[in-house]
Amino acid sequence: MLSPPLHAQDAGTADPDLLTRIYPGKAYSPYAERDFPNQVFWGETHLHTGLSLDAGLFGNILGHDDAYRFARGEQIKSSGGLQVKLGRPLDWLAITDHSDMMGIATDIQRGAPNILANEKGAEWAAGFKEGGAAAGKAAFDLITHFAQMKVPEELVEQYSPGSEVYNNLWYQITETADSYYEPGRFTTLIGYEWTSVPKGFNLHRNVILRDSGERARQVIPLTTQPPTGTTDPLDLYAWLQDYEDKTGGQALAISHNGNLSNGWLFPLTDTYAGGKVDQNYVELRAKWEPLYEVTQIKGDGETHPFLSPNDEFADYETLDKGNLDLTELKQNEMLQREYAREALRNGLMLEAQLGTNPYKFGMVGATDSHTGLSTAEEENFFGKSTSAEPTPTRISHPFVKSQLGAIEGYELAASGYQAVWASENTREAIFDAMERKETYATTGPRIAVRFFGGWNFNEQDLRSRAPAFRGYEKGVPMGSDLPAAASKAPTFMVYALRDPIGANLDRIQIVKGWMDAKGKTHEQVYDVAWSDGRKADADGKLPAVGNTVDLEAANWTNTIGASELATVWVDPDFNAADKAFYYARVIEIPTPRWIVYDNVRYGTQIPDNAKKIHQERAYTSPIWYDP
Repeated sequence: MLSPPLHAQDAGTADPDLLTRIYPGKAYSPYAERDFPNQVFWGETHLHTGLSLDAGLFGNILGHDDAYRFARGEQIKSSGGLQVKLGRPLDWLAITDHSDMMGIATDIQRGAPNILANEKGAEWAAGFKEGGAAAGKAAFDLITHFAQMKVPEELVEQYSPGSEVYNNLWYQITETADSYYEPGRFTTLIGYEWTSVPKGFNLHRNVILRDSGERARQVIPLTTQPPTGTTDPLDLYAWLQDYEDKTGGQALAISHNGNLSNGWLFPLTDTYAGGKVDQNYVELRAKWEPLYEVTQIKGDGETHPFLSPNDEFADYETLDKGNLDLTELKQNEMLQREYAREALRNGLMLEAQLGTNPYKFGMVGATDSHTGLSTAEEENFFGKSTSAEPTPTRISHPFVKSQLGAIEGYELAASGYQAVWASENTREAIFDAMERKETYATTGPRIAVRFFGGWNFNEQDLRSRAPAFRGYEKGVPMGSDLPAAASKAPTFMVYALRDPIGANLDRIQIVKGWMDAKGKTHEQVYDVAWSDGRKADADGKLPAVGNTVDLEAANWTNTIGASELATVWVDPDFNAADKAFYYARVIEIPTPRWIVYDNVRYGTQIPDNAKKIHQERAYTSPIWYDP
């Protein structure tokens, strides 16, 4: 039925109050005046090329040009001679080669005269030239000498800041980063890894600069080897301050791999360097370390079953055997100073004691790949090092082996990536998002997640299909503090979309940590949104989502789970007097681990105790509440 014609005087007549009633203070087009971060950009802040001493000795011959080309989507040849390409390009990348002894690996590879003139250097060069097990043995020997501060002093001097080879390399690194930077298309962030690893305790930090090579070339990276290096994080903080003072630029540091620190990454009283966790320490750490690398190839660092016995998803890619070189085994008492969730809890306690929370960090993921290839895809995983690139036998090759045991090849994780909410793909926008912690980690899938906290969110805020508008208008995003307290419990709006080419979603959880009036910390995991209409049992436990994995085909089907999940959640146990933090954890349905793809493609025998199936996930940065 046709509508009757409008009278002439009605045509073009507008209600002057209509727009302000629908979009208060906005134009008709909601995007015209949008002033909040509206895009998610994918990348990572932890990748090594052949310039890193361990990566090069393991056989990595790829440089920064190769790594950038690969990350932006080009097909290249791996160091092992395999053609390789990402399923989807990354938006940005920070290459973080070890600052110590950069360039020594390439000189060992080519048997440079100064290397062969040194007894230990000649031994490493001979091992590399022989290849295979001999090259692996030489690499581990170099790593052990590095960790134990026993690299020959003359070699340290030849590859330290101030030497011609080192200064030239830093110039080339920064110049190459500038040459691959395409604002709006592909962003390169200049950085390096400060590799503090005293006695094999992994206390590494990645340094990320906001600036161009012009500023970066005004300084030289900080190293750890004596006589000029240092393993004390207070010295790193001084370097960061000096960088900003000298160049007018900006920098931050990202700590990583607490699970291999044997209790030293998140200290509570004393630091490994012999200092105290005092007011100076907590203030400087809070200033310079806004982020933590919660997941990567060497295991997942969100939490541990010993620390979170009531969390059914706590035992994920757990790697808890010892320190980095397995010269000291793990003890349970170390775990509370190694994992993100416990550190967030302890941060509340330290804030009550010292006035500043040193562990008020956002979550990021990265690969820590030493192949120059940023691969976190299970079906496209090129391993930790060149010696672990795809072969029929890589599953059975230990990552680390000592007299105390081994970290087996099949135990490594194809993880992870970092998502950044920003307004544009530029150095400035991505760095600023990281500094304000509006960023999150995934174990590889590109799950889109938004997480907001406030006091007045309701279900109506999700109905517009553009809830970010309400999120910023009525609350704060991930990485923020809740605004001034209201007289009721806080509300949280969270929503997630599956990776467009990945697995469906099982559930969204909100993890809460808090400190009570007696100074004791607690945690609770809440299922807040889930798929398939499941009902919790009498104990409040949600049934498992199911399992569609086909191990023989290395496949799964999205016949279970949901493509998107969203909810507004009110904390049912809120106490206005308790300091607290909240973060979202998004869980996928079960999918095959990378070793299953190796089994299908190569016929590789999978060890009986190896995990073949997992549930990949995303971790948002927290939102904090302070009474």
